[in-house]
Amino acid sequence: MTDLTIGSMTDDAAASVQLDARRFNRHTFWCGQSGSGKTYALGVVLEQLLLHTELPLLILDPNADFVRLAQARADAPPEHAARISQSDIRVFRSGHGEGDKVHARYIDLSPAAKAAVLQIDPIADAEEYNVLLHWALSVTEFDADRMLRDFRASGDPAHIRLANRMENLQVLEWDLWSRGAHSVVDVIDERPRATVLDLGGFDHPAEPKVAALAVLEALWARRESRRPLLIVIDEAHNICSPEPRTAVERALTEQLVQIAAEGRKFGLWLFLSTQRPTKIHPNVLSQCDNLGLMRVNAPRDIAELADVFGFVGEDDIRRAQGFAQGQALFAGGFITQPTFVQMGERLTEEAGGDVKVPLRS
Repeated sequence: MTDLTIGSMTDDAAASVQLDARRFNRHTFWCGQSGSGKTYALGVVLEQLLLHTELPLLILDPNADFVRLAQARADAPPEHAARISQSDIRVFRSGHGEGDKVHARYIDLSPAAKAAVLQIDPIADAEEYNVLLHWALSVTEFDADRMLRDFRASGDPAHIRLANRMENLQVLEWDLWSRGAHSVVDVIDERPRATVLDLGGFDHPAEPKVAALAVLEALWARRESRRPLLIVIDEAHNICSPEPRTAVERALTEQLVQIAAEGRKFGLWLFLSTQRPTKIHPNVLSQCDNLGLMRVNAPRDIAELADVFGFVGEDDIRRAQGFAQGQALFAGGFITQPTFVQMGERLTEEAGGDVKVPLRS
């Protein structure tokens, strides 16, 4: 089955709307402002992909919205609930709660990424970069305490500066590092039906970005295997900014630009979800051939969408300003023509959601 039923026509509730599952072999852009129902609707599409395809999903989840993707709702059709519960869905959590952890190995990062984490510039900090480069080529197991001792015992000023930098930045104390445990990269390489990485619980603001960088670098390094994977990035503006500020952000954006430009032929397909198109790097946005658009009010965003997605009429895009919650416009390769949709019901539990204002009884 190649058709994914995601809702009904906005002007005819009896007419269902389907997306062509085969066309998720192109990059997809999903957009809607806060309160439009964007995350809920994204879940509808991901559930249909789980039910009706064998396409593995990697979900970078900054708000823990999809950590209950394996848990069917009580009112879900029994056959759908059974199929989802039997799917190989792995969930990894950040922070201090229970469950399998989002861990990565520092030694698996590229030399440039290792330097970015430590805020080392290869020119301005040439000696420290050189020490890091040679150390990375020689080490097979990462023991932070032993490394710091060895650096200081060497008596070499560059080694000592690098040791001081590592301690001062407290990078080695991050919860992200595996310290001999598993890496989520290894799990993703097994291609479960879905791998959900909850990235919102880390203490340091750079950790979720480094986690994403570790995963994307590994996927790109193994691209020649041509094993399909849909890379779903919720709140994508957090890791694909048009104006990256830090070395980690620049490395992450460069990797996503490369995947957007060349990843399709290797089976690496992006599904980017965000509130505003202007918050996504243009070299990534321009590579998207599928569009899911929910309510967007800002004139600048409407103009950007009309400019980038020329296969949709500007009048159709402008209708997004008046969408009610749960309404969307779908256009591009995965649907025969631009179509206005009322999204269907979720089959699994949504873990996120707004916090309600407490009221007096």
